[in-house]
Amino acid sequence: MQLSNRNKGILLLLLSSLGFALISLFIRLAGNVPTMEKTLYRNLVSTFVIAGILLRSGTPLRLPRESRADMFCRCFFGCGGMICYLWSIDHMGLADANMLNKTSPFFSVLLSIWILGERPSFRDILCILIAVSGAALVVKPGRGMASFPALIGLFGGFIAGAAYSYVRKVGLHGVPASVTVLCFNVFSCLVSLPFVLMSDTHARGIQIIYLLIVGILAAGVQLSLTKAYRYAPAKEISVFDYSQIIFAALFGFLFWGELPDLLSVAGYAIIIGCAVFRAFF
Repeated sequence: MQLSNRNKGILLLLLSSLGFALISLFIRLAGNVPTMEKTLYRNLVSTFVIAGILLRSGTPLRLPRESRADMFCRCFFGCGGMICYLWSIDHMGLADANMLNKTSPFFSVLLSIWILGERPSFRDILCILIAVSGAALVVKPGRGMASFPALIGLFGGFIAGAAYSYVRKVGLHGVPASVTVLCFNVFSCLVSLPFVLMSDTHARGIQIIYLLIVGILAAGVQLSLTKAYRYAPAKEISVFDYSQIIFAALFGFLFWGELPDLLSVAGYAIIIGCAVFRAFF
C-alpha cells in the first residue's frame, strides 16, 4: 500500500519520538555518569554522522556573516536546554522530564516576539497560558525544593524554546538545516569537553555502550525529524511528536516502576490538548 506524504511524515515523527524516548531511557541507564559527559557522547557521534552526510551531499559549510550571531544564540540556548533536559532525566520520572521538555514550542511562540519580531495571535497566547498552567501541575511548586528537578526541566524547555526561535531565524538567512545541526553538535561538544576532562568520574564498560547508543539515536532522530517535516507541514503532523511522552512513560514503568501521579497526568492532558488545538483549530 502506497503511503501518502502526510502519513509518511506521521510515521517518521512517531519514529523520532520513539528515538527521543529511547535516548532518555539510555541516559538514565548510564547511571552516575556526569551530565556533561552524557552531553558529550550525545553530540559527538551525531557530529560525525552529520558531517559525513554534509560531505557526501556536497553542502558547503559556510555561514553568512549576518547569521553568525543568531547561530551562536541557537547553539548557546540549545546546548543549555539539552543540559537541563539530560540532568532532569536523572532526577525525576522519565515521563515528567520529557513532558516538561515538550513545553518548548509554546515558549518559542512567546520568545519569537523579541527574537523574530513576530506577533502571536490571541489563540497562541491563550494556548501558552493554558500550557504553562499544565506545566505547573507537573512541576508542583507547592512541594518546595522537592520540585527543583522539575523547575530545571521547565527552564530547559524555556531556553530550548529560545533555541527553536533562533533555528527559524537562521533558516531565514538561508542556512541549510544540516549545517545548523552540525554547528549545534560541535558547539555542545566544545562546551562539555572541558568539564569531562576535569572530572574524576567517567563512563565505564556498559555505560560507554549505552552512551554510544544515545549518540547514534540522536543522529537518527535529527534526520527523521527533518525528513518528516519535508513530507508534511508542521501544523498537520507536529502533534504526533507528543507520542514521546507515551513512550517515555512506558519505559519508566517497565524499567523503574514509575507511574505519573494524577496531577502530572492532568498536566500532560492540558499541554497535549493545547498542542492539538493549535495544530487543528
